[in-house]
Order: sequence, then structure tokens, then C-alpha cells
Amino acid sequence: MPVYKIATALTHILPPETAHGLAIRTAKLGLGPRFKSEYPMLKTKLAGLDLPNPVGLAPGFDKNAAIPNAMLNAGFGFVECGTVTPKPQEGNPKPRLFRLPADVAIINRMGFNNKGIVHFGVNMERRSKKFGTVGINIGANKETIDKADDYVKCIRYLWNYADYFTVNISSPNTPGLRGLQNQDKLDDFLQRVLYAHKSEITRTHNPPLFVKIAPDLDEKQIYDISELALKYKLDGLVISNTTTKRPTYLVGKHKEQEGGLSGRPLFTDATSVLYQMHALTEGKIPLIGVGGIMRPKDAYLKFKAGATAVQIFTGMIYNGPGFARHINKGLVKLLKRDGHSH
Repeated sequence: MPVYKIATALTHILPPETAHGLAIRTAKLGLGPRFKSEYPMLKTKLAGLDLPNPVGLAPGFDKNAAIPNAMLNAGFGFVECGTVTPKPQEGNPKPRLFRLPADVAIINRMGFNNKGIVHFGVNMERRSKKFGTVGINIGANKETIDKADDYVKCIRYLWNYADYFTVNISSPNTPGLRGLQNQDKLDDFLQRVLYAHKSEITRTHNPPLFVKIAPDLDEKQIYDISELALKYKLDGLVISNTTTKRPTYLVGKHKEQEGGLSGRPLFTDATSVLYQMHALTEGKIPLIGVGGIMRPKDAYLKFKAGATAVQIFTGMIYNGPGFARHINKGLVKLLKRDGHSH
């Protein structure tokens, strides 16, 4: 049995954060799976980025850019590292990560724990870019009053390392962060962040900038964000982050824990927001579908709802690092079944 499969089995026994650390160390040693995407029908262009396949690794797994190339080797078409903040921070007190196996879900209240942009930049400097597309998910430190300024700092410091940036304003675990999604605050926020982004653009480097939103938005908020996305011609929207809702059917013993819920219970709400946003923006803005992808059919439904690409995280936690390969192979079968060539 491959070492990574043994490690995956152990991660289901160990405490969640211990298991995560083991997974990172295993990948660092080069003991993870290797899968080269060889399906022409899966090649995708996302905001100018050429991807071998449209299945990405969501942020949260590789917070400090320790193993992006290892995860690309595992079959992901792109990898998003972070969330990273200007200053290092410990995050929220432990325990802060909880499995709900019966619900195929996870609740986390990590609080942007990371080693900061300097450490992150050193790791990105070491990696070989020939491996593929690596995005950087950026956030604000918990104690920062002027949140927009932290995003600007991240963009400017990490500019040369990013194939794209994702502005995370939808984590439920940083006080005041989700308030940035309200129309009046978001308009001002986007002006400042996009100005910083535009001011760094050179002829040789112009990483797209995406904005990641929550699944818990009401119809007005979704409409307002769509209007601003069109107004500022955003490179893309990532839909969605974790949810603060707790469906009544949850049975896991940790179901009442505070934090963001991910996994299977997130699929319906996240996909609904994706569908609405695609309709409102009339397909003019690339959308990345995230939330509840536990099988190839789930990813396929995200594409049918309007996604250009998808990201997975919780599905990989439950199924192991070979999950990207499984999703890719399943997508090929579904495309062929329905007579699609791309």
C-alpha cells in the first residue's frame, strides 16, 4: 500500500490538526500520489490562466505555501495557498477543527492561523513555477482596524509570486470580515484593493484577482455583489466559503460548534449562490465553484450551474490526496456520457 494511503488512514484516527500536520509532512517528503492530467477535454482557461484540468485545491490546506508543487503533482489543475495575512498570527484557541463523519462535513474556526507574508514569500520563492498554477488567498489580521490596508499589503509584498490572488472577505472566523460584503463597504473596499492591484501590473506579470464570497448571502446581497463585480470588471468570483448555518439534519456530535461548516451539507446553498451569480452576471465573469464536492457528479453540477473551474478541500480530507484524480476521471466519463467534448 502506498505511504500516502497509510497516512490518509491515520488521519481519520488522529486529532484533526495533528492529522493535517501529518498530511503536510508526508507531501513534503514526496510521498504523495502522482497523477498527470492527460485528458484534452479537461483543459481549461480561467481568467487567462491555462489549466490542465479545472479541479483546484481550495485554500486552508496549504496555508503557508509549504507544498504547492506536491499538490499539483497529485492531479490538481491549480492550487490555492493561504489564507495568508501580513503579520503571523496564531488563530483562534484550540480545539478549533471538528470532524462530522456521519455528515461528511467539517466545522472549523481556525481564524487565519498562518506564518505571515514574509515566511509565505520565502516558500513561494523556493518553488519551481514550471509545475503549474498557484494562487494566493489573502486576508486581514484579526486586530487590524483598516482591513483593506492588509489586503493591499499582501498584494504588494507577494505580487511576483502569485499566478492569481483571491481576496477572502467571507471567512466567518475573523470578526467584522463578512461585513465587507455589504454594498457600501464593498464598493470602497474594491476601489482600494483594485487600485493597488492595477498599480502593480507590469507587461510581464498581471495575476488575475478574484473575490471569495459567502454562501449565506440574501438575494439583495447577491444582486449588489453582482452589480459591483460587473462595475469593476472583476477577474472572477469564488463561490463559496463555509457556512454558519446548521441544517437540522446534522447528526455529528460536534454539530453545535461555532465556526464555518464545509462538506456535503454546504453543497446546495453554495451551488444555489453560484447559479444565481452566473445568471446575474450573464456569464461575463468567471466563477469558481466551491463547497460540498464529494463525488464527480457534484463537480459536474457546479459546471452546469455556471462554474468555469471548481475547488475541493473537505472531499479530499475524507477521501485522501488521490481525490483530485478521482474527480477528473469521473468528469471525463460524465462529459462523454452526455456527448460533450470539453
